[in-house]
Amino acid sequence: MNNFRIVPLSKSYVQQIRETRKDDFNHEVIEQTATGLGPCRVSLKPFEKDVDKRLLFTHSPFEIDNAYNQPGPVFINADDVEEYSDIYHFPAEIKANKQSFPLTLIGYSTEQMMVLSKMVGDRDVDEMITEIFEQNSAVAYLHARNSQACCFICKIERV
Repeated sequence: MNNFRIVPLSKSYVQQIRETRKDDFNHEVIEQTATGLGPCRVSLKPFEKDVDKRLLFTHSPFEIDNAYNQPGPVFINADDVEEYSDIYHFPAEIKANKQSFPLTLIGYSTEQMMVLSKMVGDRDVDEMITEIFEQNSAVAYLHARNSQACCFICKIERV
C-alpha cells in the first residue's frame, strides 16, 4: 500500500454548491459546457470538451485562514458523479496526459505553512508523492495543482 491517499472534493460539499448555486465566498456558480479538460474535482476525471456540463466556482482547499490560503476557480460536473475511489493512486487519466495536466506538488505543514514545491515534469507522480512523504517529515499533506493555471486539483494526505 502507498504512503498516501488522494482526497477529491466530497459529494456532500459539492451537493450544497449545486443546490444553492453559491460557493463558500457567496459567488454565483457558473454553469457552462466544458471548453477544457478540467478535471472534475470530485471524480478527478477529465471533461469531454463541448459535451459535458460543468459548474465553475471559487474554492479554498484550506481549513486555516492565513497567507497561504489560495482560493481559486475549480470545476465539477454539473451532474452528480461518484467521488474518485482509487485513492491510493494518482488519477491515471490526469497522470497520463502531462501536456494537458502539467502538475506541481505543494507541501504544507500541519500549520498550513508551505514547506515544499516541486514540478512533476516527466517524473511519475505516484513515485514523487511517495518520495516526498518519505524524505520530508515537515510535509503533512500535499496539494496537486496545475502548473500552468495554478488551480487546485486535489489534496494528498499521508497514511
